[in-house]
Amino acid sequence: MLALDRIIDAARAAPRSIVLPEGSDPRIAAGARRAAREGIARPILLGPNEEVMAALGGDARGIAIEDPATSPRFQAYAEALHLLRHAKGMDLAAARRRMREPLAFAAMMVRQGDADGTVGGAVATTAETVRAALQIIGLAPGAKIVSSFFLMILCEDYHEQKGAYVFSDCGLVIDPDAAELADIARAAAHSYTAMTGEAPRVAMLSFSTNGSARHQRVDKVVEAVRLVRQAEPDLVIEGELQFDAAFVATVGAAKTAPGSKIRGDANVFIFPNLDAANIGYKIAQRIGGAKAIGPVLQGLAKPANDLSRGCSQDDVFHMIALTCAQAGRTLPVAMSGKIEGVWQNSRPAAASLGETRAG
Repeated sequence: MLALDRIIDAARAAPRSIVLPEGSDPRIAAGARRAAREGIARPILLGPNEEVMAALGGDARGIAIEDPATSPRFQAYAEALHLLRHAKGMDLAAARRRMREPLAFAAMMVRQGDADGTVGGAVATTAETVRAALQIIGLAPGAKIVSSFFLMILCEDYHEQKGAYVFSDCGLVIDPDAAELADIARAAAHSYTAMTGEAPRVAMLSFSTNGSARHQRVDKVVEAVRLVRQAEPDLVIEGELQFDAAFVATVGAAKTAPGSKIRGDANVFIFPNLDAANIGYKIAQRIGGAKAIGPVLQGLAKPANDLSRGCSQDDVFHMIALTCAQAGRTLPVAMSGKIEGVWQNSRPAAASLGETRAG
């Protein structure tokens, strides 16, 4: 069974409430309608009732509709936001204005336990989506940065190797230092386990393999590997590795050290910066024919995910399924912990909250 099918089946076995703030967008409505019809989630669409119903084609079976402007939750949410942000200078009037924004309202639904996760970004920018999640849902215990990953599915007949792989960070952190890169690697390893239920094998990518080149950019990757091993000695991680050494068994056997635990069989690929990651996943998608699902956020206390503004209704459906998988396996652990749960690490660097868009 394909990894994506397993994720969908897991969601169907324990459907979660997923709130979608852009409820009047036809793609969101169609993806939510399919999620409800297939029993993988209990979607909640935000927006004026008549607009959302129009997007749904008049069929709201299995779907809840809520308008932030008229919701009975509005006042309690505004007061909760005021309490959360008053130290930052937010008064109650400002909190009320903020709660009229669907992204913020959706994030507060998740924070307050009225929804298990949220999916936005079909209309809003990455900056807007991540900012609402960070300010209202907040970081997971022990998390330092918010990063992202793409779940890459190789399932076509022409793919010599089939399966699910994580590429990170393809959407947020532009130029991580060694400590941030280590955090991204640990988060991505936990994310892989959350999505697939399988043990991660992490390859820290570079243009060098085991000292074949010398440069400060290589040194950064080597230091990140050291930090990960120090924090989580049981995690299988190797680096620095070129992609072919991490993905192709024959190349891995030729290039890696004799005692290497990864010889062309990595399933989690950590890129040294956003340039490499974003370019890499798009080459895999557009030339290699991989199915790319994401960017999925990691490092938040509860699931909140970002769609591409060019997303399709299928993308919405799949992101709902992945968000359900996150919600079902959300066991935040401190950065010093072992891989016992999932979901940790991350803060978006200020430069990452602009118009950066991985989709």
